[in-house]
Amino acid sequence: MTLDAFEVHGGQPLSGELHPQGAKNEALQVICAVLLSAEKVTISNIPAIRDVVLLIELLQGLGVKTTQIAPDTYTFQADEVNIDYIYSEDYYKKGGRIRGSVMLLGPLLARFGKALLPKPGGDKIGRRRLDTHLLGLETLGAHFDYDPDRSLYRIDATQMRGACLLMDEISVTGTANVVMAAVLTPGVTTIYNAACEPYVQQLCKMLNQMGAHISGVGSNLLHIEGVESLHGAEHRLLPDMIEVGSFIGLAAMTQSEITIKNAQIQELGIIPRIFERMGIQMEFRGDDIYVPAQQEYEIQSFIDGSILTVYDAPWPGFTPDLMSIVLVTAIQAKGSVLVHQKMFESRLFFVDKLIDMGAQIILCDPHRATVIGLNRRFPLRGIEMTSPDIRAGVALLIAALSAKGKSTIYNINQIDRGYQQIDERLRAIGAQIKRV
Repeated sequence: MTLDAFEVHGGQPLSGELHPQGAKNEALQVICAVLLSAEKVTISNIPAIRDVVLLIELLQGLGVKTTQIAPDTYTFQADEVNIDYIYSEDYYKKGGRIRGSVMLLGPLLARFGKALLPKPGGDKIGRRRLDTHLLGLETLGAHFDYDPDRSLYRIDATQMRGACLLMDEISVTGTANVVMAAVLTPGVTTIYNAACEPYVQQLCKMLNQMGAHISGVGSNLLHIEGVESLHGAEHRLLPDMIEVGSFIGLAAMTQSEITIKNAQIQELGIIPRIFERMGIQMEFRGDDIYVPAQQEYEIQSFIDGSILTVYDAPWPGFTPDLMSIVLVTAIQAKGSVLVHQKMFESRLFFVDKLIDMGAQIILCDPHRATVIGLNRRFPLRGIEMTSPDIRAGVALLIAALSAKGKSTIYNINQIDRGYQQIDERLRAIGAQIKRV
């Protein structure tokens, strides 16, 4: 029997310290990058979550030697890769289960000249096109052949050359894929309209440490001079900024005093400012964020008095992964906010559960919702609900922890894909939550 639901008894303030895990999105990129070198690469602060574990299993299937030297630290050595594994049924099945498998394309093409891509799985949050990845790699000289019967791409890249690319969308994983392909491709590659999220910056820093020549890191214009080979390196992942934001929202919703340890504040960009606009008080104590218990928090309006709008945008804009947290946090705020989810069209489809709990939310269309804050006049009530994706799952968990009575959240394997042992960590600060 699988434990596939959380039973939550909410309405209790929490108190204590939370340590954010390593960044999931960075982990998926830098773990794929170990294929670019035959030497040993050590990566620390790796989160023990399902998507990451599956990706490591894929690398092991390819013959990458992996050793876990600490709970969060692995060494990888890709000196004896079995490239024929990509044609196996095992690779097809595992690669199709996680979206992160798409980032194996760039390293496999750069080093071995061929790759196979099963149609990747992941969140159901709207269309997530692969065009940006494929067009970028095609510009470098890769050739694609699609097999509609098996829903997979076969790719040949024996004649890749550096090229000028204009990315047709600011895709984090698309940029990462092209960067990883370009570092071992002869000639100079220029990527314009590149994503510049901290995850991409971290990947570029690790690759440069391995001997790559990437300039423009942190901007949307990257120059990459191809090199013949890369050597080993040691790399530490950033703390997960999505967890940091989730914990800020959790503290506000549950009137809890929480310290978020080692949050690497300088890497959080606009995130703290958005939560401050929601009326949430925070103190930065070194690299820790202290959130005091607040009786009420008031959403600021714009300078002209109009209603606050929070919308997502590519970095350095506000990350789409925290839109559901902002939405849920607004439920018990004083004031109103328009949440405009521009980048994915199915990410707001969990608000019906929040409305069932007693929230005042108007779903305007697939992209926009207006939240009218209850200002604690009424507590939310516990209900049974299902998690549709990773981020919505944690938003529902925050709502359940703030609600009166018992809530049951099903399909929590979605939450486990992005948050390691979240129930244990929350229990440690006083949450009543168990797997059932």
